[in-house]
Amino acid sequence: MAINKKEAFTPIDQKLADLAKAMSHPARIAILRILAAHNSCICGEIVEVMPLAQATVSQHLKELLNAGLIKGTVDGKKSCYCINWDTFKDFNAEFNTLFGDLQIIASNQSCC
Repeated sequence: MAINKKEAFTPIDQKLADLAKAMSHPARIAILRILAAHNSCICGEIVEVMPLAQATVSQHLKELLNAGLIKGTVDGKKSCYCINWDTFKDFNAEFNTLFGDLQIIASNQSCC
């Protein structure tokens, strides 16, 4: 049985990996673009412009929602989603810090 060693990494590295994983499908990037363009959206409207089945779009929305990248409300059969800008601001800051740190580390070494 495989052992999860995720806990061996810093909480920030775990969070960055989780957010990156949540965005790691082109459909999720497309959904985020749609939500940004409309500022809010009902799931049915997203399905109409995506080349995917409703159930597939719902699964991608669930992944984005679980990662905190979007916020949503469910009212009966209608679901309304929007981008969680607070999470994106944190995500952007953490990734910029990571990239800056990597550049500093790499600048002290030669590479093939």
